[in-house]
Amino acid sequence: MTATALLVVDVQNDFVEGGSLAVAGGTAVAADIVDFIDRSRADYALIVGSRDWHTPDSDNGGHFALTGAPDFAGTWPVHCVAGTPGAEYAHPELSQRLTHQVRKGMDEPAYSMFQGVAVDSGQSLTTLLRAADVEAVDVVGIATDYCVRATALDAARSGLCTRVLLPLTAGVAPESTRAAVDELIDAGVEVVR
Repeated sequence: MTATALLVVDVQNDFVEGGSLAVAGGTAVAADIVDFIDRSRADYALIVGSRDWHTPDSDNGGHFALTGAPDFAGTWPVHCVAGTPGAEYAHPELSQRLTHQVRKGMDEPAYSMFQGVAVDSGQSLTTLLRAADVEAVDVVGIATDYCVRATALDAARSGLCTRVLLPLTAGVAPESTRAAVDELIDAGVEVVR
């Protein structure tokens, strides 16, 4: 039987209502993901959560607009700074459900979980998945049109059978979310509605 991993992308305080880059519906998605894990834990060999973990007092490779207004395409408001409440998980019980945690975006822009490293071992996500003989991934989290999209595309490019569980994601805007879903489908990702 094929081993499957659940990839939980950036379910963090700064990406839900009240955060510096809030996505509408993010808080509800965080709770729904925890409920889903509780119901479906046996289906997954690994449950890996990612967090943006940006370096304090840095523009993080031009990712933060420290001078002038962000363009919300390549530059963003300060968010998910390492060790701040905004970088913490948006649900108090999520970390307890994860088998591994990945941090990304230290001193550089990083959208995909595959750009991160495991907190406990420093290994790449690819290495973690291979060690568990994972051949398929389900992707959930925030935001559908940015980091969920990038993670799912990288998973598919790496040869993993990839699904995005759309009800367990929250997108920044309807138009960009629709475009992301179309791009995912074109790349061979199964989008479960």
